[in-house]
Amino acid sequence: MIRLIVNADDFGLCRGVNYGIMDSHLYGIVNSTTMMMNTPGTEHAIALAKQTPSLKVGIHLVLTCGKPLSGNVPSLVGKEGAFHPLPHAMQNKDLLDLEEVEKEWTAQIEKFLQTGLKPTHMDSHHHIHTWEDLLPVVQRLSITYGLPVRANGHEQLRGVPAFTDSCLLDFYGDGVREDYFKKLPKKVGPDTTVEVMCHPAYVDSYLMKESSYNLHRLKELEILIQTKLSEAIELG
Repeated sequence: MIRLIVNADDFGLCRGVNYGIMDSHLYGIVNSTTMMMNTPGTEHAIALAKQTPSLKVGIHLVLTCGKPLSGNVPSLVGKEGAFHPLPHAMQNKDLLDLEEVEKEWTAQIEKFLQTGLKPTHMDSHHHIHTWEDLLPVVQRLSITYGLPVRANGHEQLRGVPAFTDSCLLDFYGDGVREDYFKKLPKKVGPDTTVEVMCHPAYVDSYLMKESSYNLHRLKELEILIQTKLSEAIELG
C-alpha cells in the first residue's frame, strides 16, 4: 500500500490560492498544506486552517517572495526592503548571511506557532531549503522545533527527520495531467510514504500579477478534485 500525502504549497499567498487549497481538500485529495507567513493572504489562511482541523498544516519557509518579518537582514533584501527574487538569490547564494537566514526563518516559524496551530513539517518556497549552503540552518531549525523536512525528490536531507520517504515534484507545469495519480504506483515502490507537491488555486488578480505560475494552478485544482485514487493508494 502506498501512503500518499498531497501537499498544497503557498497557503497564505492570496485568497484565490487559499480558497483553491481548501476546495482541493474538502472536495478532493489534498490532505496537507504548507503556509507562508509573510504574504497578503496569511491571516485569511490562518482563519481557514482553524476552521478546518482535518487539513494538516506545515510551514512554507520564504526567502524569495514578499518582505521579511524580521528587521536588519540586509543580505536577504533589495533596496525596497523586499526579498530578492529567485534568479538573484540563486546567483548570489554565497552572499546570503546564514545568521540572517536563521533569524528570518525563526521569525516565520514563531509567527506560525503563535497562531496556536500545530505544524506538521516544514518545506520552502522555490525549494530553497534544499540548497546545500542552507543545510546547517535547516538542520538547526528542524532540531529546535522538532519539525520533519520535505525530501528533495527521492533524496533525504542530511541530519533531519524526513516528512516522507520521497517527494514528487513533477505535478507541475506540463506534468499536470488527468492521469497523474493513476500512474503514481509506477513511480514509487509499494509500502512507501510519498508526498506529491501541488499548487491548486482559483486565479485572482493578485496571483496573476505576482506569480508566473497562475493558470496552471486552476488546472491542478480541477484534477485534484476530480481524481479518484486506486485501491493501491491510501491518503495518509
